[in-house]
Amino acid sequence: MDMVFIKQLQIDTVIGVYEWEKTITQRLELDLELATDIRQAAAGDDIRLTLDYAVISEKVTALVCAQPLELIETVAEKVAQMLLTEFATPAVRVRVCKPGAVPAAANVGVEICRGAW
Repeated sequence: MDMVFIKQLQIDTVIGVYEWEKTITQRLELDLELATDIRQAAAGDDIRLTLDYAVISEKVTALVCAQPLELIETVAEKVAQMLLTEFATPAVRVRVCKPGAVPAAANVGVEICRGAW
Protein backbone atom coordinates (compact mmCIF):
# COMPACT_ATOMS: atom_id res chain seq x y z
CA MET A 1 0.00 0.00 0.00
CA ASP A 2 1.28 3.44 -0.92
CA MET A 3 0.69 6.62 1.02
CA VAL A 4 -0.03 10.22 0.11
CA PHE A 5 0.74 12.42 3.10
CA ILE A 6 0.45 16.01 4.24
CA LYS A 7 2.48 17.04 7.29
CA GLN A 8 1.81 19.97 9.59
CA LEU A 9 -1.06 21.50 7.64
CA GLN A 10 -1.63 24.68 9.63
CA ILE A 11 -5.21 25.83 10.09
CA ASP A 12 -6.30 28.82 12.15
CA THR A 13 -9.83 28.27 13.45
CA VAL A 14 -12.11 28.67 16.44
CA ILE A 15 -11.56 25.60 18.63
CA GLY A 16 -11.92 24.98 22.32
CA VAL A 17 -14.17 24.19 25.26
CA TYR A 18 -13.56 27.30 27.33
CA GLU A 19 -15.60 30.45 26.74
CA TRP A 20 -12.50 32.56 26.08
CA GLU A 21 -11.43 30.08 23.36
CA LYS A 22 -14.72 30.59 21.54
CA THR A 23 -13.85 34.23 20.90
CA ILE A 24 -10.43 33.74 19.27
CA THR A 25 -8.79 31.71 16.54
CA GLN A 26 -6.14 29.16 17.44
CA ARG A 27 -3.77 27.20 15.28
CA LEU A 28 -4.21 23.49 14.67
CA GLU A 29 -1.61 21.38 12.89
CA LEU A 30 -2.83 18.33 11.00
CA ASP A 31 -0.88 15.38 9.68
CA LEU A 32 -2.80 13.38 7.10
CA GLU A 33 -2.00 10.02 5.55
CA LEU A 34 -4.18 8.52 2.84
CA ALA A 35 -3.69 4.97 1.63
CA THR A 36 -3.60 4.60 -2.14
CA ASP A 37 -1.90 2.88 -5.06
CA ILE A 38 0.25 5.34 -7.00
CA ARG A 39 1.45 2.98 -9.75
CA GLN A 40 -1.05 4.03 -12.41
CA ALA A 41 -0.50 7.74 -11.80
CA ALA A 42 3.27 7.29 -11.82
CA ALA A 43 3.19 5.25 -15.03
CA GLY A 44 1.18 7.91 -16.84
CA ASP A 45 2.62 10.92 -14.99
CA ASP A 46 -1.02 11.98 -14.50
CA ILE A 47 -2.22 13.83 -11.40
CA ARG A 48 -5.81 12.85 -12.21
CA LEU A 49 -4.88 9.28 -11.30
CA THR A 50 -3.66 10.02 -7.80
CA LEU A 51 -4.72 11.87 -4.66
CA ASP A 52 -4.09 15.58 -5.19
CA TYR A 53 -2.67 16.91 -1.92
CA ALA A 54 -3.46 20.51 -2.88
CA VAL A 55 -7.16 19.67 -3.27
CA ILE A 56 -7.11 17.60 -0.08
CA SER A 57 -5.52 20.48 1.85
CA GLU A 58 -8.13 22.95 0.59
CA LYS A 59 -11.06 20.69 1.48
CA VAL A 60 -9.71 19.86 4.94
CA THR A 61 -9.10 23.54 5.68
CA ALA A 62 -12.62 24.46 4.55
CA LEU A 63 -14.13 21.69 6.68
CA VAL A 64 -12.21 22.60 9.83
CA CYS A 65 -13.07 26.29 9.44
CA ALA A 66 -16.75 25.74 8.53
CA GLN A 67 -17.98 25.94 12.12
CA PRO A 68 -16.53 26.39 15.59
CA LEU A 69 -15.85 23.11 17.37
CA GLU A 70 -14.88 22.32 20.94
CA LEU A 71 -12.80 19.16 20.66
CA ILE A 72 -9.87 18.21 18.47
CA GLU A 73 -11.31 14.71 18.63
CA THR A 74 -14.31 16.01 16.69
CA VAL A 75 -11.99 17.64 14.16
CA ALA A 76 -10.14 14.34 13.65
CA GLU A 77 -13.35 12.34 13.15
CA LYS A 78 -14.89 14.86 10.74
CA VAL A 79 -11.70 15.05 8.68
CA ALA A 80 -11.31 11.27 8.54
CA GLN A 81 -14.90 10.74 7.44
CA MET A 82 -14.66 13.42 4.75
CA LEU A 83 -11.42 11.96 3.38
CA LEU A 84 -12.87 8.46 3.25
CA THR A 85 -16.06 9.69 1.59
CA GLU A 86 -14.73 12.19 -0.93
CA PHE A 87 -11.42 10.67 -2.00
CA ALA A 88 -10.47 7.31 -3.45
CA THR A 89 -8.77 6.01 -0.32
CA PRO A 90 -9.56 2.88 1.68
CA ALA A 91 -7.87 4.13 4.85
CA VAL A 92 -6.69 7.32 6.53
CA ARG A 93 -4.62 8.39 9.49
CA VAL A 94 -5.38 11.82 10.93
CA ARG A 95 -3.33 13.53 13.62
CA VAL A 96 -4.61 16.81 15.04
CA CYS A 97 -2.25 18.83 17.24
CA LYS A 98 -3.03 21.95 19.23
CA PRO A 99 0.30 23.65 19.89
CA GLY A 100 0.38 25.78 23.01
CA ALA A 101 -2.67 24.16 24.60
CA VAL A 102 -0.52 22.86 27.45
CA PRO A 103 2.32 25.31 28.09
CA ALA A 104 4.59 22.67 29.63
CA ALA A 105 4.25 20.34 26.62
CA ALA A 106 5.85 20.69 23.20
CA ASN A 107 2.52 19.69 21.65
CA VAL A 108 -0.71 17.85 22.42
CA GLY A 109 -3.22 16.13 20.18
CA VAL A 110 -5.01 13.05 18.99
CA GLU A 111 -4.36 10.56 16.22
CA ILE A 112 -6.94 8.26 14.67
CA CYS A 113 -6.83 5.59 11.99
CA ARG A 114 -9.99 4.82 10.02
CA GLY A 115 -10.78 2.52 7.14
CA ALA A 116 -9.32 -0.77 5.96
CA TRP A 117 -5.57 -0.82 6.53
